[in-house]
Amino acid sequence: MSAEILAPCGSARALEAALRSGCDAVYLGLSRFSARGKAENFSETELSQAVYECHRRGVKVHLAINTLVRDSEMEDCVRAVRFAAKTGVDALIVQDLGVLSAARELFPELEIHASTQMTVHSESGMKTVTSLGCTRAVLSRELPLDVIKRLSQMGIETEAFVHGALCMSVSGQCYMSAFIGSRSANRGLCAQACRLPASADGSEAFCLSLKDVSLLPYLRELEAAGVSSFKIEGRMKRPEYVAMAVDSCVKALKGEDYDIKALGDVFSRSGFTDGYYHHRLGSEMFGVRTGEDAAAAAKVFPAAHELYRRDEKRSTAAVSFRMTAGSPMSLTLTDENGVSVTVFGAEPEPAKNKPWDEEFVKSKLLKFGGTLYEAGSFDCEIGEGLALSPAKLGELRREAVEQLDRKRSEKNTKTHSPACELHKISKTEPSGGREIRIKIRSLSQLQGLDTDDIELIGVPLALSQKAAELVPADKISVVMPRFTFDEPSLGAQLEAAKQSGIKNMTGENVGHFTLAKEYGFELHTDFTLNIANSYALEQASRLGAADCVISPELTAAQISDIKKSVPIGVCAYGRIPLMLTANCPIRQQVGCQNCKGCITDRTKRSMPVRCDKKNGYAEIFNSDILYIADRAAQFAAADFWQLDFLDETPEQINAVIKDCKNALKGLAPKAKPSNVTFGLYSRGVI
Repeated sequence: MSAEILAPCGSARALEAALRSGCDAVYLGLSRFSARGKAENFSETELSQAVYECHRRGVKVHLAINTLVRDSEMEDCVRAVRFAAKTGVDALIVQDLGVLSAARELFPELEIHASTQMTVHSESGMKTVTSLGCTRAVLSRELPLDVIKRLSQMGIETEAFVHGALCMSVSGQCYMSAFIGSRSANRGLCAQACRLPASADGSEAFCLSLKDVSLLPYLRELEAAGVSSFKIEGRMKRPEYVAMAVDSCVKALKGEDYDIKALGDVFSRSGFTDGYYHHRLGSEMFGVRTGEDAAAAAKVFPAAHELYRRDEKRSTAAVSFRMTAGSPMSLTLTDENGVSVTVFGAEPEPAKNKPWDEEFVKSKLLKFGGTLYEAGSFDCEIGEGLALSPAKLGELRREAVEQLDRKRSEKNTKTHSPACELHKISKTEPSGGREIRIKIRSLSQLQGLDTDDIELIGVPLALSQKAAELVPADKISVVMPRFTFDEPSLGAQLEAAKQSGIKNMTGENVGHFTLAKEYGFELHTDFTLNIANSYALEQASRLGAADCVISPELTAAQISDIKKSVPIGVCAYGRIPLMLTANCPIRQQVGCQNCKGCITDRTKRSMPVRCDKKNGYAEIFNSDILYIADRAAQFAAADFWQLDFLDETPEQINAVIKDCKNALKGLAPKAKPSNVTFGLYSRGVI
């Protein structure tokens, strides 16, 4: 079976363009809970019409309900899921573990696709989302062919982005827009800070802006690798872009030529890149949208519009006509899948002039014009000397086409009724934030560390063995790499950590639920799992989490509202990593040899950058340090505070820990750094 071509539809006009250009499936969003919140999106009425229009053509509809949801929004979100299931969408695309859990509970037969926002990029990630009942994983965009191929052989479908915009950050791991401007990428309102000036050397540069990806030359290779769906990015784009991208994908998959120049002209950032696919990183992957790019688009729009002026022929209809004296004439249309309708018209009359014959009827009935049908076989039975007004044939054909459309749509629409009522979660009492946990990044930070007041010490996996020689192993939690291209290579390190007496793991992505079980670690999930509501927390508990750090995109009050199935923690100190990227901005601009460890944005804020070269990623950190010790009373719901140390000395670490312990006792802090922020705990995100 051929891989599907999945088109982005941010509006009804884009949907029309996608359908008329030959897509196999579309993805779209409602007015809320969509990762493209600034697109036009669809009302409930428009979604119902979209499902009808798609299903009569045999095109699938994937509805994106792929943002993080707060407890106060969960009821509305579940209502949206209920409506989608009742309407007959083919699949939900989901990020939030709580939404996924609710959808699975209510509608066990409804397909769930793990959004790219879930950061599925490894074998363990595939295993986790499979255990959650997902039938497809939308893979991270940073993966090369060999990894895509491995993941596509793991029992569920994979979906790969093959054309459109690339985010600098791994999807689901970007907090830059939220912390800079309170517009959360995890809630569909990214302000695209990565497209603004940023530099590794103080020059006027755009070291966070990637070109668009285009993998169209490799579609057949990806299909052979086992990819089930080719996803086009672009729910914020014009219909002309959608039409051109879909048409080009259709041609590329068939091995036909397509106009790469026109495709670039309709939208690109000074061309395309396939760098991630070949694991060839560097400056050639970066680009910005220029005035010349916009001018080129204006010129190609008329030609692109021609691609969807008329409906694509998607079905062959066999035609059978009967007209005999004393009975209403009838017309039967049967499509290639055996879907059939019969309609009846007026009773024929004796011909006053020339009677109807087969050729006359054929010339009128087989004019399917702007419909999605083309004529197949033709069968005709006409009694001798009979006729009617020729207009009656047109009316009969139109009615038959409308009924066949409806019947095809009904056949392709599977609706779902809820299997039960969504269960309620009971609130548990907080412990009052009595515990302190820390994360360090170098062994030198353990020297002279007072461990008595620390419950757990998060240590990078690669350093865990040596760390166990410096501090008690039962206090160490191995911090897993946030991203990796070679997960199997981590096995030896995990076994070595266990042999050192380490029993705890800090999970950084959904795959670590699986790895913790496989290697026998107690799992503590970090904020990068984006736990933002009570149902997500409960689902994390079911997957094996002993406790979870809650998303720092919630306010302190919203954290207090969470009903706890396991203990919760808050990010209490440290520089929040604003981006996780597989393409170091410093290396691409000035080279590793000239690295100063930071980049500056257009406001001259300096953001530290740290690389994990072994696993192939870099993190870009906030310029300010998150600090809550002077507002400790607002976090009474937290069972522990997590302190994340980047480059602090042991002396500084001990001072911060002491400050936080005192704050938990109601004492005023004494070691508050100068460049601190309360983050989003007060102002929140949109």
